[in-house]
Amino acid sequence: MKSRRKFIKLSAMGSAALLAKSVIASEKSDKTEILVSPKKITKPIVVSTWKHGMAANEAAWKILSQRGSALDAVEAGVRVTESDPDNMSVGLGGLPDREGFVTLDACIMDENNKCGSVAFLQDIENPISVARKVMEKTQHVMLAGEGAKQFAVEQGFKTTNLLTPKAKKAWEEWKKESKYQPVINIENHDTIGMLAIDERGNLSGACTTSGMAYKLHGRVGDSPIIGAGLFVDNEVGAACATGMGEAVIRIAGTAVIVELMRNGRSPEEACKEAVYRIIAKHKDLTNLQVGFLALNKNGEYGGFSVYKGFNYAVHTNAENKLIDAKYDRDRK
Repeated sequence: MKSRRKFIKLSAMGSAALLAKSVIASEKSDKTEILVSPKKITKPIVVSTWKHGMAANEAAWKILSQRGSALDAVEAGVRVTESDPDNMSVGLGGLPDREGFVTLDACIMDENNKCGSVAFLQDIENPISVARKVMEKTQHVMLAGEGAKQFAVEQGFKTTNLLTPKAKKAWEEWKKESKYQPVINIENHDTIGMLAIDERGNLSGACTTSGMAYKLHGRVGDSPIIGAGLFVDNEVGAACATGMGEAVIRIAGTAVIVELMRNGRSPEEACKEAVYRIIAKHKDLTNLQVGFLALNKNGEYGGFSVYKGFNYAVHTNAENKLIDAKYDRDRK
């Protein structure tokens, strides 16, 4: 009996030792695999919404290619669009509200979750730079209206008439009927949102717009709202939005997308799920266009929209290209 018990004990010990060796070998194998084939990271990279993102990306790339920060890059990039008088949806030359005032919204966010925002800002050409000053010079996140303008002037920004002759003429034509009707993918609410990763692997984002053409005086959309028009989490990724801001606000669109990426969705999958949340929450989708763009920590990107027509620009070491986003096929 003793010899039998001794045999069983020795056999059990031997099996345990073999199992331990197997586990250790497996762990070593897993570790070796991770070391041999790490996840490829694309950096630097900058992505932005719409065709006007091509020129904005070029400006951002000048900074990124010199090992500059993503924060500096996104600010410089969207300033190009803000200062383009021919772009009638952002900054100088933006179409006014129904009272004839050009009012601007913008926000910016860095890798440390610091953020700044301005809403209903008038007479300042580059609201994105004012938003950055709010982030860096105050304890606040958002300033609005006359207070935002006063702060901008105190910070050295010059006032200027943002209503160009071209925009004024369009507004005067609109006044003949005074009928507000959004037009899908036409520049009356086409924000520029920009996301970037720099050489250090840090993410930042910016979002800026003059909002819906001929909107009610005082209306603010999603673009200056952190978690709606823009959200950045340096551990996961970033997202920005364009289109009908009210719809984006209702689902906290960009915050949702970043959380979906945190839970394993690709940028395109996350944008798609956010779009379908908007579709589910609105009974009438007539002319309700929303587009989302996302970039994850590995430099993977993707977009999705309610209707056909949304596109986005991507700049890497290899190229600067424009991509047509996928969309809900039921709404061609």
